[in-house]
Amino acid sequence: MYIKLKLTINNTEFKFIRMSSEEFVEARTGVREYRRLKQEDVNLDSYNFSTIFMDPPRAGLDDTTRELSKQFEQIIYISCNPETLHRDLEELTKTHEIKNFALFDQFAFSKHIESGVVLIKRA
Repeated sequence: MYIKLKLTINNTEFKFIRMSSEEFVEARTGVREYRRLKQEDVNLDSYNFSTIFMDPPRAGLDDTTRELSKQFEQIIYISCNPETLHRDLEELTKTHEIKNFALFDQFAFSKHIESGVVLIKRA
């Protein structure tokens, strides 16, 4: 399902395009073109990305996305699985340092917990 959403704040236009991490990596590296990017006239090469927001499934990041994320100055990572978050952070902290970390108990009386981490690229 494709959802089109545009928003303008302070004369800056924001476009939201739903893509999996695998799709974003393929589009960003030029492996594959995506119709939804063309429909919205979005050329990823024309953007100066400095932050990546990631909310992977319980399995955590795939190797390709983990490597791509290291290119960004700031990483915002939301996780629902402490084990895969730990695995991913072991790799990400080689190039970035943890600036903020928060736990969210959104599911009271269950063993599930959400984590939020902000990482900044090391100098």
